[in-house]
Amino acid sequence: MENLYDSSYKSTTGTSVLSIVMRKVYTRMFFALIVTALTALYVASSPAILATIFGSKVIFFGLIIAELAVVFVVSGMLDKLSSTTAVLLFYLYAILNGVVFSSIFVIYELGSIAYTFFITAGVFGAMSVYGLVTKNDMTKFGSYCIMALFGLIIASVVNIFVASSTLDWIISLVGVALFIGLTAWDTQKIKNAAYMTEPSQTGKLATIGALSLYLDFINLFLYLLRFFGRSND
Repeated sequence: MENLYDSSYKSTTGTSVLSIVMRKVYTRMFFALIVTALTALYVASSPAILATIFGSKVIFFGLIIAELAVVFVVSGMLDKLSSTTAVLLFYLYAILNGVVFSSIFVIYELGSIAYTFFITAGVFGAMSVYGLVTKNDMTKFGSYCIMALFGLIIASVVNIFVASSTLDWIISLVGVALFIGLTAWDTQKIKNAAYMTEPSQTGKLATIGALSLYLDFINLFLYLLRFFGRSND
């Protein structure tokens, strides 16, 4: 793989594209988080909507499938989509995520959710900045993170059946560490891609980049919520 830190990529044009891409990435991610939060709050405030969604396995799993479909389309068919369509699909995913995660406002106290959100924002921000400024190539580290992610998914599925509180605690701890690392790696990937992207393609790169970091943030938040969230019971 060609060295992405080679001076040939660090031209004035590349730096300008990087600035444009990262600004768009963080802006789109920020608005997606707002959309998710507002959607979740709205759904959580309506017992009727909650009962409809979580009282029907067909509807709930239909939402999960719809989320997966949107992610697949945005990430797998990005070249065939217009920049506007990609952005709209991204925000559709943010809405669907808000619907699915509305239950956390029922399960946890609002204060602990806000507290966890700010912790997540601080950790995420620090690791994203690290991914932008570090000179270390995180490619191998990222590969290990992806393998660990598959292991985490398998362990989570297994724990659905064994219901081990100890395993759940380990999964949560590993999940926090994993998505902290993925945040830095994904940020560096976006940075590297920006140096090789034509100015006309910044919109699509920003959308897929925003989606990656949005997923990192959401998952980091959910795992941290297991530690800092206070139940409403």
